[in-house]
Amino acid sequence: MTLSPDAVTLWRVGSVAINATLAFTWLVMVLLTLGAWLVTRGLASQARPALPHTMVEMLVTFVLDQIRDVTEQDPEPYLPFVGTLFVFIAACNVLTIVPGFMPPTASLSTTAALALSVLVAVPAFGVARLGVVGYLQAYLRPTPWMLPFKLVSEASRTLALAVRLFGNIMSGTVIVAILVSIAPLLFPAVMQAFGLLIGVIQAYIFAILAIVYIASGTSVQAGGNRSGNGKGVNE
Repeated sequence: MTLSPDAVTLWRVGSVAINATLAFTWLVMVLLTLGAWLVTRGLASQARPALPHTMVEMLVTFVLDQIRDVTEQDPEPYLPFVGTLFVFIAACNVLTIVPGFMPPTASLSTTAALALSVLVAVPAFGVARLGVVGYLQAYLRPTPWMLPFKLVSEASRTLALAVRLFGNIMSGTVIVAILVSIAPLLFPAVMQAFGLLIGVIQAYIFAILAIVYIASGTSVQAGGNRSGNGKGVNE
């Protein structure tokens, strides 16, 4: 039984090996890019949006509402990053219904990369909103002795993000494989449907946690010294 797509090598050219994680990640990226182009082309010229356009608009509105509710800020700056995380993870998980597809999110290397992107995004958004000094001051409150603990906290939550998503997706894949060997007709179909629901929920949880971490790094309390017009201390 293959526990991770990292262990499956699809092509090898000399010393360069392309495993299933890379191949299926590229496939998902291509599908999402193509789908976005097909859905949005000619959108401005249509008096009445088609169903795919309406569904995309509903998705965007949903993500905007979630960001606004969590951060209590203007959600527009965070939409591209958080929305991309959600759509990419959900697509990876949903495509498991396609025979032979191995979700990249079942690879710890993929989930670690996604978690690291959140780790980088938090200070990036924090500095953009609060300024360099305003953001860095949050690590020294209420006392400079808190600095090492806050650094450990950021490292541990990044690890938790990666391991949580990896563990949930990998375990679902393993359970389906076991049930296929025991009862190849009934249980796999039920578990596959249940797995789709879990996959979307895991994408939602990952995106929500990313929003929470971004909100903690961009909040007024984190910056401390903010003027009434909402400018950062260095702006």
